[in-house]
Amino acid sequence: MSGKPKLHYFNGRGRMEPIRWLLAAAGVEFEECFIEKKDDLLKLRKDGSLLFQQVPMVEIDGMKLAQTRAILNYIAGKYNLYGKDLKERALIDMYAEGMMDLNELLMSYPFQPADKKEQHLANALDKTTNRYFPVFEKVLKDHGQDFLVGNQFSKADVQLLEILLMAEEYKPDILAKFPLLQKFKARVSNIPTIKKFLQPGSQRKPLPEEKDVQNAWKIFH
Repeated sequence: MSGKPKLHYFNGRGRMEPIRWLLAAAGVEFEECFIEKKDDLLKLRKDGSLLFQQVPMVEIDGMKLAQTRAILNYIAGKYNLYGKDLKERALIDMYAEGMMDLNELLMSYPFQPADKKEQHLANALDKTTNRYFPVFEKVLKDHGQDFLVGNQFSKADVQLLEILLMAEEYKPDILAKFPLLQKFKARVSNIPTIKKFLQPGSQRKPLPEEKDVQNAWKIFH
């Protein structure tokens, strides 16, 4: 039996993508069990594999973990990506929660109705540049270290890089006013495990196309 974590989700980004990123950053190989049709999801529910009847779900260390944040926290704790004490963990969680809010805004854009897409993206990019990115620029400035918390790579750094790159997909010059975030992006992108995950052919998922959106709707609605 394989000891690799098994990730149950559709073949797209969604709420599983930060989990893929964190496992990759930790250098952990994982298997993906793609939900390709409604029946696949119904089978998982019928088998009792989904605690709250929903995915993401990750099989790891004999557990079937649900809820994205719980999964991320477990992986971070297991692979020493969660700070050195409670204070550092609190900061990591605080930053990560803000990032998850922003992630939801950006991630949900392709799934908006056609008549609301433009306004949704404008709102998301406005919050990105005026609410969220200034926070992390200031954190890096005040902290004066290579990473967001302590001087140790953590899940907060992984999640921030993911969001920086996602935001650039929608607005390539979005980091123009954030020199420290630009340097952070370059620095963290060159960590060997991350660099590998950013190469073509990795398990990182692309920006969803319309066909991916339609398929997801068929599965989950």
